[in-house]
Amino acid sequence: MTTTLITGANRGLGKETARQLIAAGHTVYVAARDEARGRATADELGARFVRLDVTDDASVAAAFARLDADGGLDVLVNNAGIALLALNGPEALRVFDTNAVSVVRVTEAALPLLRRSANPVVVNVSSALGSFAANHDPARPASHVAAIVYGASKAAVSMLTVQYARAVPEVRFNAVEPGYTATELGGHDNSAGAPVEVSARVIARLASIGPDGPTGTFQEDEGVLGW
Repeated sequence: MTTTLITGANRGLGKETARQLIAAGHTVYVAARDEARGRATADELGARFVRLDVTDDASVAAAFARLDADGGLDVLVNNAGIALLALNGPEALRVFDTNAVSVVRVTEAALPLLRRSANPVVVNVSSALGSFAANHDPARPASHVAAIVYGASKAAVSMLTVQYARAVPEVRFNAVEPGYTATELGGHDNSAGAPVEVSARVIARLASIGPDGPTGTFQEDEGVLGW
C-alpha cells in the first residue's frame, strides 16, 4: 500500500488529486491548515486527515511525527500555494514562504520517512508561469500573463525540484504544471479554467510512478515542459 500526503488538500487541485489517488489504491493523508475543513474533506473522500500549516515549522514537524508513528510515507505532493498581487514586500514574502520556502520546510521534514520507503516520490506543483521556456514562447498563454511574484515563486519551485533531484537521488522529484484550472486560488475565481478533474491528472500520474520513473523533470499533460 502506498501512503501519500498532499499539502493544501482540503479543496481544489489537492482535493481532486487525493480523490484520484485514493481511487488508484493509495492511502492518502489530506493535509490542511483548517482542521474542520480538512477533516470534512478527508471524511468525504475516505482519506486520513493531518493538520499541517506549510508556513509553520512546528506544525510541519508535528504532522510528520504523526505519519512516522502511523507507519511512514511513500509519496509527498507539495501542492499548497497562494496567488496574490504581492507588489509589496510583506505580500511577496508571504507568497514565497507559502509557495517556495514551504517546499524546503516540508520536504526536509518528510525525507527521513521517504528514505525508508521502497518507492519514495515527491511531486512539486509548479506552473508554466514559472517556466522560462513558456514565458518566452508566444504560443503559450504564460507568455501573455504578468504574474511577477507568483511566477517567480513557481520558478523557485522548479529549481528546487532540479536541485533536490540532484542532491537526493534515492528519491524521485518531479515538478508538474497542472494548467489553468477552475479552482479558487488566492481568493480568485478561475471559472474559465479546465475542470479540476483534468488538471489533477498530471499530479496523480507523477505521484504514481515506479522505481524506474523519471526524476528531475517538469511535466504537463502533453509531456515534458521546458524549464
